[in-house]
Amino acid sequence: MDDLAADQRPTAKQNLFLAFLTFINVMNFVDRQLLASFANFIIPDLGLTNTQFGLLTGFAFILFYSTMGLFAGALADMWHRPRLLAAGVALWSVLTAASGAARGFASLAVPRTFIGIGESVCTPTSMSMLADRFPSARLGLAAGIYYMGVPIGIGVSLLIAGYLGPAIGWRACFYALGALGVLVSAALLFVKETPRGHDVAVAGGAPTERPSFREIARTLVAALRKSPALVLTISGGVALHFLLGAAAFDQLWFVQERGFERARIAQLTGWLGMAGGVLGNLAGGFGGDWFQRRFRVGRPMFLFWVMLVMAPLNVAYRIISPESVFFWIGVFAGFFQLGCFYGPTFATVQELVPPSIRASVVAFYLLMLNLVGLGIGITGGGISIDLMIGAGVGQPYTWTLLVFTGISGLAIPLFFFAGRRFEADRERLFAEAA
Repeated sequence: MDDLAADQRPTAKQNLFLAFLTFINVMNFVDRQLLASFANFIIPDLGLTNTQFGLLTGFAFILFYSTMGLFAGALADMWHRPRLLAAGVALWSVLTAASGAARGFASLAVPRTFIGIGESVCTPTSMSMLADRFPSARLGLAAGIYYMGVPIGIGVSLLIAGYLGPAIGWRACFYALGALGVLVSAALLFVKETPRGHDVAVAGGAPTERPSFREIARTLVAALRKSPALVLTISGGVALHFLLGAAAFDQLWFVQERGFERARIAQLTGWLGMAGGVLGNLAGGFGGDWFQRRFRVGRPMFLFWVMLVMAPLNVAYRIISPESVFFWIGVFAGFFQLGCFYGPTFATVQELVPPSIRASVVAFYLLMLNLVGLGIGITGGGISIDLMIGAGVGQPYTWTLLVFTGISGLAIPLFFFAGRRFEADRERLFAEAA
């Protein structure tokens, strides 16, 4: 029996709003993943090395995406959020189209770098609005549904590479995605602002004075200092993202060391990615919320158990033959585990800070996930692969991915201790607010 009161259940209007933001997030991750999905097309066409490709999918994109995300989060806490999101979608869409005209490393690096500015707006702004529209007991599920954009976006980008890439070429795919984004940004201009949780609590829904950037920064630093659960959750997410970064080389691994044809494997992993990821998002959203209500521990404890069970499979499928059914179970499980991650952690970090800085803490979380986790994973993975190739090491992609799998295992104990500490830290936050 669901123990959520009837008057706290999301309305049809709230669910429609969630669906629209989820669609935008799908576009966000299609755009972000498209370069990795087309790796087997773009690298030979532009004559890139693994290190250059790692920079394009790593720091060239992530540096601006992560650092500008802090400012985007602060802007979302101060400004009209739908209009801010519209500007971000328009910017990244125009630059995505420009990426399709690249003729080499430099001409692709420039738009990929500045795309990060536009995309940095998306999640802090969207998650802030969702936290103000959905009750706390369903925030994990709402975040999990919103983050279906990750597996669906990754899956769609792989399907585009597998089906449309051979038919119309990778450049035309970039042009089409950019045009679609411009249309969506125009639609966002007609969306009304969501009443903020701070306004509702303080002034019955009337807008209150927005905090300054300095006040937001001071409140965020204080929250990090006072909440071990918040720091542990962020650290666990960073550890997991070391592997997610290195996985940018998965398509190259499938083709060069497992013998798949490039379009066919993009199609197969696209369908598996969407199925596994969507199921993972639902499991993470429902499971994290239920786990927190049932056992009175934080949602990260749910992730601890998921990752602990998945750990042997994550290693095994990297070394067994693709002829084995466990190889495909491992591919599916990797997407499932990724889907489980988002709802519990993004709900957790928002519940451990005051409502006035929800967008800013999401932006800070994204900064750490991307700049530290993905940045090191992608760029370090590319350098590692090129060094191993130069040294004559057999299966350099496999060894690199196994090493980063082991490093990401650090997330397991971090999520365990975050889950145990969550209730105490949230009670302290409530006490301070009272």
